[in-house]
Amino acid sequence: MSELKTEQISVPLPKGDERFDAYLAQPAGAARGGIVVLQEIFGVNADIRGTADWLAGEGYMALAPDLFWRQERNVSLTDGSQAEWQKAFALMTAYDAEAGVADIQASIDTLRARLGQAGAASQKVGTLGFCLGGKMVYLAACRTDGDAHASYYGVGIQDMLAEAQNITAPTLLHIAGQDEFVPPEAQAAIRAGLEDKPLVETHIYAAQDHAFARNGGMHFDADAARLAHGRSLALFQKALG
Repeated sequence: MSELKTEQISVPLPKGDERFDAYLAQPAGAARGGIVVLQEIFGVNADIRGTADWLAGEGYMALAPDLFWRQERNVSLTDGSQAEWQKAFALMTAYDAEAGVADIQASIDTLRARLGQAGAASQKVGTLGFCLGGKMVYLAACRTDGDAHASYYGVGIQDMLAEAQNITAPTLLHIAGQDEFVPPEAQAAIRAGLEDKPLVETHIYAAQDHAFARNGGMHFDADAARLAHGRSLALFQKALG
């Protein structure tokens, strides 16, 4: 990891002069493509930055945008205190997902431009995200021109299944079987609603709870996280290069 290059950059929106911050991790060698990393409700914290670093270690240029910037810039919380949980839920409740999709597209565009400037062989860009970010990955699959998408325990997807007809890139959903935020009836609806979509692959981790891939979290499971990450990397290797 010491050979990775990391920095905070500014992502411009296509209209006006507004910008938001993002954490960029670049591999030591030539990038094999790019991945936009979408945060949980805790902001671009150490775990999300670590995820970007992990992906850079796998050869991808990884960008983690500040999704909450319209409410409060550069939020970085943990799951270690009730006060942080309360703030995180308040930010999620007030989050504008419609505007967030535009931020994700701007992040994809910025990452493609960076890949081009670096002379990368592939300028394809995917998305990967957790919880709130998992929901936004699904919306990115439906509404952006990203080249591949990996969603971890995304919330609320069962209410947006009609949009799946717009998915044009390979999309992977990791669902925790014991997730209180995505109960069994929601899981069943997601599987039924997506089973005829050839570009979408759904995996349910029956014994796992929400956030099973959050390093150090109360529901972290190393084996399940390893399996899910392996599937995501296989998706990106095939779709991005």
